[in-house]
Amino acid sequence: MGASLRALRVLVLLAGFYLLGVFLLAALAGADYAVFTYLQGPIVYKIVIPSLVFVIPIVRGMFMLRTPKDDAPTGITVTVTEAQEPALWEAVRDVARQVGTRAPDEIVLIEKVNAAVSEESSLMGLRPGTRRLYLGLPLMMGMDEMQLRAVLAHEMGHYANFDTRLTPLIARGRAQLIRTIAHFHERSAQKIANERARQDKHAAKRIAKGRRATKVDTPGLGAAYRGMANVYTAYGNFFIRTTLAAARRQELAADLAAVRVAGRDAAASALRKLNALDSALDFYMSSYATLGVGAGLLPRPGQVFGGLRNLLDARAQELEKLSRELSTEPTSPYDSHPPLAERVARIEALPDDGRAGQDARPALELLADANAALTALEQAVLTPQALTLKRVDWEDLVHESMSVYADQGAQEIREACAAEGAGPGLVTLLDAIDADPSVRWRIADRFPKSEQAVAPTGDAAREFARPVVRRALNQLVTVELAAGGALRWQLSWSHPAAPSYPTDDFEGLLEAALDATVADQPDTEPLRKLVLARASV
Repeated sequence: MGASLRALRVLVLLAGFYLLGVFLLAALAGADYAVFTYLQGPIVYKIVIPSLVFVIPIVRGMFMLRTPKDDAPTGITVTVTEAQEPALWEAVRDVARQVGTRAPDEIVLIEKVNAAVSEESSLMGLRPGTRRLYLGLPLMMGMDEMQLRAVLAHEMGHYANFDTRLTPLIARGRAQLIRTIAHFHERSAQKIANERARQDKHAAKRIAKGRRATKVDTPGLGAAYRGMANVYTAYGNFFIRTTLAAARRQELAADLAAVRVAGRDAAASALRKLNALDSALDFYMSSYATLGVGAGLLPRPGQVFGGLRNLLDARAQELEKLSRELSTEPTSPYDSHPPLAERVARIEALPDDGRAGQDARPALELLADANAALTALEQAVLTPQALTLKRVDWEDLVHESMSVYADQGAQEIREACAAEGAGPGLVTLLDAIDADPSVRWRIADRFPKSEQAVAPTGDAAREFARPVVRRALNQLVTVELAAGGALRWQLSWSHPAAPSYPTDDFEGLLEAALDATVADQPDTEPLRKLVLARASV
């Protein structure tokens, strides 16, 4: 099928959305006319009036297929001008020129591993409008300049004439059909929620008067919207299936644009890195950037996202492994992107273009002041509450946070000890063990047990209880040492945070002291001498 026929098909499919609404309205009007013609009496109004309920969602749906103000990625953004970032703007314009499309009117920085181009067009996408490039700072941190140029060329390629000038319209039509269907479901859910709230309020009044509350029930509410959602869902599925081949063909064409601009190897490696950076950012945000939130801490300004660079450098081998684990199946039957493994294989199968191993600076160096950009993004992304948290260096953040969490984790142990008269701290627990060694097993009984530990009694039960007591003692030791300044949690970008003990042989001595404390004939003296003297320094 030629480009002109594909363009015509897209227009017909989008027009079909409106025609579907017209057809449904005509069907309702015809049914109501038949009722008025062949029936008489009150039954006429009982049929016609409910049918009018369906008119509202149909008309709403017909007016929803329009170009939104911005079909951009969701998230918080920071717009940068050419005066602020001249090198970035120059690179973006150069890529647009090579691709053969209009350069963006705005560049907007976002907090995601993503790049996207959107346009506020009109007339179903046929009249151009403001074009924006959304560029993720985490994406830039993980790529060099040529890889970034490959990503930008792919995104701008969707607006170039590689397959059909109406290809962007396909993507826009798909997205807006999905929004229309979602709107119908939301309206249905909202009507049910409003009715439930009304009935709950009515029931509360009845209870306040000493009367029995009526049962909250919402039968049939929102059925009109759900029915319309089902109709448009069926049409949307047809639209997506019909345009899927063209959408995937455009993705492959955009990949070729990336190859022309940045080279075969840079384009392939950019796709591979995208696959790894998403996982890296998720891990970094949960394990590093927000590690101290529960302790009231955040990294220094510019480091909430900026610290990702440290992680990427320290875990280069893990990222390389992730970059080789490419998906071989689309994320869904309606995914407009071919499987990542297929896209990379197609690129790598191209002839060598002589640009392998070309030197390229880190993409973040395109920014005039990367730390300023990262700080500005933080100010936009973080909540007012987060912005009031204490800012500390990474080393202090890890130590102070882990110390707080270790202390919080020991609370259950303190409560179990106090319940058995062993006091809340390490010293009182050791005193209680000296006075009555069996207190250890009673404390262990206060913690959840595995299925294997429930049935045994006597010596067998003690063997299950021993490691429980040992872990509890170790937790209290950690808290004591951290509070006394004898233990410090160490930051590592390649491994989980670990405690650093006062001396090189301390950990071995601690293991032996814990073993002595949980032995059948306990000896608490080694643990007292080892820990308490240092914890009080």
